[in-house]
Amino acid sequence: MLRNKHNIFTITAMVLVAVISQSCSKASASSERRYDFPNIFDISYTPDTLHRHYGLFTDAGSWIGFTPPEKDKWINGFCGPYSIDMNRREWLAKCAVTVSGMDSGISLKDSVCYYPGELVISSEYKNGAITQRLNFIDANTMLLTIDNSLPGGLAFTGDGWAAEMKLSQTGNSVISVHPTGETVVITFPQNVKLNVDNGNYQANAPHQNRSYVSVAFFCSPEEAYAGLNKSVDVLENPLSALESNKLRWEGYLTSTLRDDMPAEYDRIAVKAMTTLASNHRAARGGLLHDGIIPSHAVGYFVGLWAWDSWRFCAGAASFDPELAKNNIRAMFDYQQPDGMIIDCIYTDPAENNARDSKPPLVCWAVDKIYEATGDKEFLAEMYPQLMSYYKWWYAKRDHDRNGMCEYGSTDGTLEAAAWESGMDNAIRFDDVEMLANDGYDDAWSMNQESVDLNAYLAHECGFLKKFAGILGEKFDAPDYGDKVADYFFDSRRNFFFDRKIKDSTFVGDPGCEAYTMLWTGIATPEQVAKMMPLLTDTAKFSTYIPFPTVAADNPKYNPRGYWRGPIWLDQTYFAISGLRNYGYDDLADAYTRQVFDRLEGLKEGLPIHENYDTHTGKPLKAPHFSWSASHLIMLYKEYTGK
Repeated sequence: MLRNKHNIFTITAMVLVAVISQSCSKASASSERRYDFPNIFDISYTPDTLHRHYGLFTDAGSWIGFTPPEKDKWINGFCGPYSIDMNRREWLAKCAVTVSGMDSGISLKDSVCYYPGELVISSEYKNGAITQRLNFIDANTMLLTIDNSLPGGLAFTGDGWAAEMKLSQTGNSVISVHPTGETVVITFPQNVKLNVDNGNYQANAPHQNRSYVSVAFFCSPEEAYAGLNKSVDVLENPLSALESNKLRWEGYLTSTLRDDMPAEYDRIAVKAMTTLASNHRAARGGLLHDGIIPSHAVGYFVGLWAWDSWRFCAGAASFDPELAKNNIRAMFDYQQPDGMIIDCIYTDPAENNARDSKPPLVCWAVDKIYEATGDKEFLAEMYPQLMSYYKWWYAKRDHDRNGMCEYGSTDGTLEAAAWESGMDNAIRFDDVEMLANDGYDDAWSMNQESVDLNAYLAHECGFLKKFAGILGEKFDAPDYGDKVADYFFDSRRNFFFDRKIKDSTFVGDPGCEAYTMLWTGIATPEQVAKMMPLLTDTAKFSTYIPFPTVAADNPKYNPRGYWRGPIWLDQTYFAISGLRNYGYDDLADAYTRQVFDRLEGLKEGLPIHENYDTHTGKPLKAPHFSWSASHLIMLYKEYTGK
């Protein structure tokens, strides 16, 4: 029935996909669902500087990525690899493997296509064509498949190696080592003649309709030499390796997609899922478990943040629950003796930030994983650590011991306390002061109790009680959930606000922190009914893209002001999902359609961004952003189409 209600949208989307498909290389005659989603992203880029890119094709937790070349700067090969690690981000080669026909001449037409989990480039010549497909087999190994309808053989070489790279040959493999130790290994089949000389390599292959080349990446030469056999095995069993990739991505798509949604909304869900998969990074250095970073396209986001991770895990739980579990484990690897979960962690632990924590949503994420898997062992593993973190808030972030907590820091700085809120420069913090908490030298609080924090804690408490029941444990922790709704509701303005510790006055102007009360279900139905005039006012919160971070008519509203105006999709999700909790499904669906239909580039090739302009839907900060993607998946899953 849902498709009948949106058949116009569906037909439009089908026409769009058909047009897009004409510009892609022809997919194999396969039933793979990925081929229903051509050009999911436009990331074409031919490197002209060491550090610049706009997004990468990367998968399976790999620490490298590739791009298809730009048409006006064509290279007949995938550009890269690019090293993603925060402390050293650069192109290791302009193109590590270029492919040409020995007698092909100049190409007549070149095209690229990005399918979920597969990158394709194709060049047509007078007497045939060469099509290349790139798939990640695992975090270390990629497989390049070359289909050749030209009459002659193929020639391979590298183009534009980073100046410091040293190339050598071992068997039929090219070993390329950067001074940092990062190593790229290119392995050819035994029937290919390989020569490494003068800082590059040349490889000639006899004519075959289909050829394979393995490209592998390692953090050190020692790892590379130990992993050479894997590259050889992949070349000896390429169909098995590709089948593994196919099954993994078919599983992702099947787990993500509904069978009753408009095609254009399916495309948004696949784009969001692919964003999370592209931001998966394998355990490395100080990251002791796999996890999802905020964005591979922005250097300062190559690490794991606490509340980011909880959101990512909630989004990934349905299609890759093992990754979600490991992401949670990665953050808890650094749990402090007092129970605190620190703000963020990196491959280099010296970069970790333990000055603050982040809003507590981890039990929600663990519950999403449990609901997807029924894994009681994971619950039992995490429960003591979750309890310790939950209790930490009441021990070190409740200044006056009244059961209502504050954001704060370990070093007494307002900067770190604002970071702990996750809403760094929010208007409600403009007049905050810091207070030392008695009995500790590492516990400071803002001088105001935050409505969102206490709603989160009440929500987490409910999940902890659920887990305790499942595991047969006794729940023994603070529980103030029944007091939160009345405590933070201003009956004069009919909205939820933070409160000052000193005199309990309500703080600031209406903002997104109030959405949390709806999403957690802590608000009473009567309170929500009283909020509706503000929430549905088109001058305030019911904007072109709904639910900005502060009412759009606030004098301090700034359309590009980070947490002082733009749309953050987690907050928009909290509001929309919260409306569903109180029976406003029609309104929630209408707002979901506004998000899906109005965010610029969402249905086309633009990446999903960190935040968006409230009044235009134009993307603002970091592209390929995981938490926006995660909440788009949840909006898609919860949409009813009424």
